[in-house]
Amino acid sequence: MPDAIHTGSASSVIERANDEVFWQQVAAQYDVEPGPMNFEYGYFGRMTRKVLKNYEQNLAYVNRSNSVYVRQQFDAVDSEVIRAQLADLVGAAKGEVAITRCASESLLSLIRNYNELRPGDQVLISDLDYISVQTAMRWLVKNRGVELIEIQHTHPASFDSLLDTYRHAFENHPRLKLMALTHVTHRTGLVMPVQAIAALAKQHGVDVILDGAHALGQLDFKLDELGVPFAGYNLQKWIGAPLSLGFIYVAEKRLQSIDPDMGDERYPLDDILSRAPYGTPNIPALMTLPTVFQEHRALGGAAVKGARLAYLRNLWVKPAREIEGIEVLTPDDPRLYCGITALRFTHHADQQLMIQRLLDEYGLFTVARNGSACGPCIRITPGFTTSTAHVAQLIQALRDLA
Repeated sequence: MPDAIHTGSASSVIERANDEVFWQQVAAQYDVEPGPMNFEYGYFGRMTRKVLKNYEQNLAYVNRSNSVYVRQQFDAVDSEVIRAQLADLVGAAKGEVAITRCASESLLSLIRNYNELRPGDQVLISDLDYISVQTAMRWLVKNRGVELIEIQHTHPASFDSLLDTYRHAFENHPRLKLMALTHVTHRTGLVMPVQAIAALAKQHGVDVILDGAHALGQLDFKLDELGVPFAGYNLQKWIGAPLSLGFIYVAEKRLQSIDPDMGDERYPLDDILSRAPYGTPNIPALMTLPTVFQEHRALGGAAVKGARLAYLRNLWVKPAREIEGIEVLTPDDPRLYCGITALRFTHHADQQLMIQRLLDEYGLFTVARNGSACGPCIRITPGFTTSTAHVAQLIQALRDLA
């Protein structure tokens, strides 16, 4: 990786985000398959060449050493070192995090094992929450005898409208006990004001389970400052880890609110590891995490990565807002957006057809997202190999197709 800057200065971070020479050097650290220009980095990230090599070496070593290494060294020593590094990276205590296979696995464990619900309590989801989270909260209705409250967010969203929506929900539903909240919504890229919503929820006695799947590595935050007791995250998106890695977070004082997963008895009741679903993990991928964390920090961490992604986002969003027939669905309040942003062709009813035209006619790979109250959309997500030339091609395609 090229040398990064110290991230103490906001102006230096912005300067680095705009430095095309620096980002060309970053992009050169990745192997990229020839083909369409990828504007769908929201699915999962790409490993650098160094990380991939380390992963392959770890895979070969574990395959050779088999359980001798895993039983004698990894399970008792190396895995704990890696967990401590992860905790330090995200601003949590080691006893508050446990590695899982992905954010969804973490969130489902939190939802099904939350033990403070009683029949007649209410749980809350919104139209912008991930589908598996919505499904799991509906599962609570059938299995815990609770009532589901579903809200829709005003479009276009604003900081105040988001707070007001939750404030009204808390005031109108006094039996609310648990809510899902998504930090970066996977449909439109809207960034929720988590700290403000969490503080409001706490005032009303509502516990928050935070979906941070798209947040880690893209937004600069510390877990101990967000004010949420429970959360699930991915390491395979913006951190740059191999696929199959995420983690679960439970604030130390709230661990007893989450039962051991499926009655797990491998660990003591006061150990968060019992809350992570059991199964043989991808040990070579886990062994790669120290290299991943080192590269993430060397690049400038989420401060620099997030600034770069937001810079690329703004390069296309500003002109797109001036194009007749294009509606950008994500607001421009810097508190409410990141690199992910959604648009819609307003003169074309079938957004999936427009995705195909972007691909066939301009070589731009994007993805459709449905389910939010504001309607179907096309999600645009640049990555660390995205260049300003790629963005210029996107802008031209939007002008031509609108």
